Amino acid sequence: MDKILDQYECYSYAENVIISAEYETQGNWCHEYGKLKAKVDTIQKFQKHLVGEDLETLNLKELQQLEQQLESSLKHIRSRKSQLMHESIQSFNGRSLQEENKVLQKEHCSFMQLVEKQKAQQQQVKLGQTQQQTSSSSTSLMMKEGAPTTNIRRDGGGGSSTAAARIGLPPWMLVHLSG
Repeated sequence: MDKILDQYECYSYAENVIISAEYETQGNWCHEYGKLKAKVDTIQKFQKHLVGEDLETLNLKELQQLEQQLESSLKHIRSRKSQLMHESIQSFNGRSLQEENKVLQKEHCSFMQLVEKQKAQQQQVKLGQTQQQTSSSSTSLMMKEGAPTTNIRRDGGGGSSTAAARIGLPPWMLVHLSG
């Protein structure tokens, strides 16, 4: 029996501790709620003051403090705004410089291709002029020596030299073929 009574006392004591802890917690919650409610009211009042509402309740000193806080906040806002604008400008300049660089690279490639084409055309013209000069100097040299330029017989013979003349062989080769 003593054992059962001890257990009962133990359980009832634990139950009393739990119940008293709940009452204390509820009391703490009520007290905490009151504190938080007062903070929220204060913050809401301050927010109204910052937007220019409910200023009638403030005295001169409080208005001056509010003005200093607003000026300080405005200074921080302007500083941050300037920083963002500066970063934006640098980013824009960087992008525009990269884009301009790409355009210049494309123009450079196009220019180099054009220069290569012009060089190739000039080489072809020089080669043509050299061949023409060689051909005309050979022809003039043969005429000076009295060598015949083509050896075409009137009887229709000499088919090899006329065929050679048709395919565009230079005159000096025709002389060697006919001779």
